[in-house]
Amino acid sequence: MFSRIYYVEPLVMIATLLRWLFLATIMGAFVGTGTSLFLRLLYYSTGQTVHIPLWLQMVLLPLGGLLNGLILYYGYRHASKTNKDSTIAAVHEQSGVMPFKTMWVKPLTAIITLSCGGSAGKEGPCSHIGGSLASLFGLLFRLNPELQRRMVACGVSAGFASVFGTPIAGAIYGIEVLTIGRLRHDVIFPAVIAGVTSYRISKLWGLTYDYYPIRVASQFSEGLFIKMIIIGILCGLISWLFIELFVQARTFFGFIQERFHIWEPFMPLMGGLVLSLLIFILPTDYLGLSLPLMESALAGEQVPYLGFLWKSLFVAITLGSGFYGGIVTPQFVIGALTGNVLAHLMGINPALGAAVGMVAVVAAASNTPIAAIFMGYELFGSLTGIYVVGACITAYIVIGHRSVYPDQLVAYPKSLWMYLQPGISLEREKIHVSYGLLRKIKRWQRRKPYFKVKR
Repeated sequence: MFSRIYYVEPLVMIATLLRWLFLATIMGAFVGTGTSLFLRLLYYSTGQTVHIPLWLQMVLLPLGGLLNGLILYYGYRHASKTNKDSTIAAVHEQSGVMPFKTMWVKPLTAIITLSCGGSAGKEGPCSHIGGSLASLFGLLFRLNPELQRRMVACGVSAGFASVFGTPIAGAIYGIEVLTIGRLRHDVIFPAVIAGVTSYRISKLWGLTYDYYPIRVASQFSEGLFIKMIIIGILCGLISWLFIELFVQARTFFGFIQERFHIWEPFMPLMGGLVLSLLIFILPTDYLGLSLPLMESALAGEQVPYLGFLWKSLFVAITLGSGFYGGIVTPQFVIGALTGNVLAHLMGINPALGAAVGMVAVVAAASNTPIAAIFMGYELFGSLTGIYVVGACITAYIVIGHRSVYPDQLVAYPKSLWMYLQPGISLEREKIHVSYGLLRKIKRWQRRKPYFKVKR
């Protein structure tokens, strides 16, 4: 019996690969077409408002907030209460089923947000489109629940790959973002196939992508590597600040709504009013995607020293008040600005610092260090590899158990000095210092220093 299985197993594995190759290729083409249509509409709409005068920008921000609030409120009013409109929840809790009646809500509100100047990203709706189309694809093919879950994860990978032109990083991101501390190897192959297919289909639809090859000496430098570790530590702290600003902004707007009994759709309007006041003081560069800021940082140009803070604040107000948009593109901008400034202070190539900072913030804030490392290779070239690895892993550890995705599950704690129950989402998890470390701290506190004073 054992010998039969021994010889049959390779055939089963080859059949598995062929099945995944078929399903992931079709689904990737499906998702690539959907995300390409969305990105085309997004680029057209944002192109119409990119050079508008300040007074019109101040009008559009609250107007876009009101439209966001109304569409989100009425779009989800009669939605199914059993299935959440979240790809992470769909994989972990809903057997890969996404609500289809509301599939249009997030892409439409994201276009409105970015066209009106809201500070957010474009990858969130693309990942949502990818997960939703993959869920629909799985239902049409009548896949079993476990296969359906994997298809949704691959759909997220395909959507992400289509946005930034990073098929391998996109493939890894779609499965790494599901759980902190665990990467499912059984989904890597179909995720890569779906990501590459979606990327190629998007190029056929006419989408173009920007890459930023960084020149670095081929010989490894220990001093430069240590500086990259320092940048990783600071990027982890900046990511922590970014998440904290986002959480506090959401809490503040929630308090205002409850305290003054404000109708929920009016809250993004209030966020738009706050942003309108801010652009009296700060440049409009921090509105929208802010890609020119990121490109300036990656070109090695001098950027504002507090640019990362202002971008974090604009994003926190936008998303915290109820606008909808992605949250990875802002991490790119914040990371590039941070790395550029730190590189200038350390006396190293600011373009390299911006590149490393850009992916390090993604590794920390999204808890996706492996995807961020591959992103560094795909966007900046292989010469940055060892420095990207050092900064990304460092930033990922420093941020601890914080994330821009509160429904991420936690598989393992990042430190033996921290305790948590595996398999619970961050928003419900109670993470605390381990009892062993607490005992050590108490023993240290009981010790009284003894000083022998000579007379």
